[in-house]
Amino acid sequence: MVTFVTVLQLIVGLIIILMVLFQSGKSQGLGVIGGAADTFLAKSKAKSLDAKLARATKWVGAVFIILTLILNIIH
Repeated sequence: MVTFVTVLQLIVGLIIILMVLFQSGKSQGLGVIGGAADTFLAKSKAKSLDAKLARATKWVGAVFIILTLILNIIH
């Protein structure tokens, strides 16, 4: 049981790392030169994908915290 939860937590941790790496930075497009070059369609498309990734990251993070608490209780 402990080994299964530990492996599951490792997999969820790797998924969190990948999800965070795929998200664009919050300061992207705020520069004077780079920000003006973005079109409305590019912003809305990136915003929807980033919003989905951010929402999924929160859920996967919650699962990671729950698994951590379960491991703490088991040990």
